[in-house]
Amino acid sequence: MNSAPKIDSNSGQNSRKSPLLKLGKTLRRNVGKAISDFNMIEDGDKIMVCLSGGKDSYTMLEILRQLQKKAPIKFELIAVNLDQKQPGFPEEVLPNYLSSLEMPFHIIEEDTYSIVVDKIPEGKTTCSLCSRLRRGIIYSWAQKNGITKIALGHHRDDIIETLFLNMFFGGKMKSMPPKLLSDDGKNTVIRPLAYCKESDIEKYSELQAFPIIPCNLCGSQENLQRKQVKLMLKNWGEQFPGRLDSIFGAIGNIAPSHLLDKQLFPFKDLTNTMQVKPDEDTLFDTPDFGLTSINKNMNSDISVKSLS
Repeated sequence: MNSAPKIDSNSGQNSRKSPLLKLGKTLRRNVGKAISDFNMIEDGDKIMVCLSGGKDSYTMLEILRQLQKKAPIKFELIAVNLDQKQPGFPEEVLPNYLSSLEMPFHIIEEDTYSIVVDKIPEGKTTCSLCSRLRRGIIYSWAQKNGITKIALGHHRDDIIETLFLNMFFGGKMKSMPPKLLSDDGKNTVIRPLAYCKESDIEKYSELQAFPIIPCNLCGSQENLQRKQVKLMLKNWGEQFPGRLDSIFGAIGNIAPSHLLDKQLFPFKDLTNTMQVKPDEDTLFDTPDFGLTSINKNMNSDISVKSLS
């Protein structure tokens, strides 16, 4: 089984191992909390860990393996990679790596690359079709092999980016759920890294020296909408520390009565006889963004000059 190399006081590796141990602890804590909050893993689960060869899926697999050893319940992990027959794909990397861990794994071989190249005009984004094809193949394999949960390596930053992508380009207020039941009800998808920052994952991956495999199918598409949103959020994070934490917190703190979705809140049936939660009656309140506090016991006049 894979384990962190022992620290040799004479090897000069102390400075390297300390951040690795700290990052590992942080990631395990965040993954454990996400699993607990959303009941992602249950006793007897057979979990398909989707391994792409990128930093996120490698980190997810490693953290799940570590938690598996200490978990109070029993669950099975099997790493699964979809070989999409991309030109130049190093087919030996993942089998060699997983074999060295004595990790159960399976490689699914499906030529989705040719389909995507044939269907998508040159220069256009391939992600949508590619992801649909991958999803269908993975779902089918999971059903045939008794998989109870499908683990994907999406992290906190992916969730935030997807929220803005849907708002900017899809006209929807939605993101990636930490736990999802497929439309046919036959597959349950979990995202154990939902609470993990991409920066932590990236540092952890570098320190672990995972054998990263780049995605040559879409890696050269520099003008993808997701990359534009990622850059926007990166700039926000640098200019306004804590803003991304606030956005992520907001995704889990929804007030349907203060949005516009008629399916989530019965606006048409709203009357003064309805019971409303005390903290939802804030229509005319001054927004409090942590810059000031309002003393609700203080008597004050409302100035209308600013409203005129």
